[in-house]
Amino acid sequence: MAPGLGIVLPVIRLGGRPVLGACDLHFAAGQVTALLGPSGVGKSTLLRLLAGLMPLPAGARVMPEDGQPLAGRVAWMGQQDLLLPWLDLRGNIGLGARLRGEAVDKARADSLIAAVGLTGRDTARPSELSGGMRQRAALARTLMEDRPFVLMDEPFSAVDAPTRHRLQSLAAGLLAGRTVLLVTHDPLEALRMAHRILVLRPGAEGAVAEDLPLPASLPLRAVTDPDVLAAQAALLDRLAEAA
Repeated sequence: MAPGLGIVLPVIRLGGRPVLGACDLHFAAGQVTALLGPSGVGKSTLLRLLAGLMPLPAGARVMPEDGQPLAGRVAWMGQQDLLLPWLDLRGNIGLGARLRGEAVDKARADSLIAAVGLTGRDTARPSELSGGMRQRAALARTLMEDRPFVLMDEPFSAVDAPTRHRLQSLAAGLLAGRTVLLVTHDPLEALRMAHRILVLRPGAEGAVAEDLPLPASLPLRAVTDPDVLAAQAALLDRLAEAA
């Protein structure tokens, strides 16, 4: 199981405006933490800081529980699949290794292609794949990196609702045991997939994080579960208050 992850931040300002308030957050080992809140509240900024895509400001600390550096141990999956159109499916899945000058683990690639239901499409270019297939390929590429920490920024928002439902189920199984941060605007997605939900709401000195209660059942939760439906209504109300 992947270790837990902590981050301590001062107030984060972008363009002189406070975006994230000072915080001390911990993300449990091997669990999915969902981040929700209105646009512009700093959800993606938090992911970028953890991914090393933004420099950490003075006073900030990122602390994996195992005491090892975070750099090189993070995989990222965004809203767009970002598949390279001139590479086939197999080439896109192994892109990370190729960029590092490493040999692609073909057996692992085959296993992941099968796991996401794309067997037989190895030589297909992105233009030959549906939107759902491309997102499944992006998920396989993310898992091909085999990192303990996975950051997901609205990974399924670009596909239709039935495809999103299938991708959530698929991802929940394939990501088991990893420490995952999932940014989403979909309350039901958070309730299905997450062990913990944090709502970021605007404050005078940047957004502050608030824990939301979850149904007693564990992910992956059924959308027909009455407790999930009740929690979805309560979460929608809370998000409306935070907007």
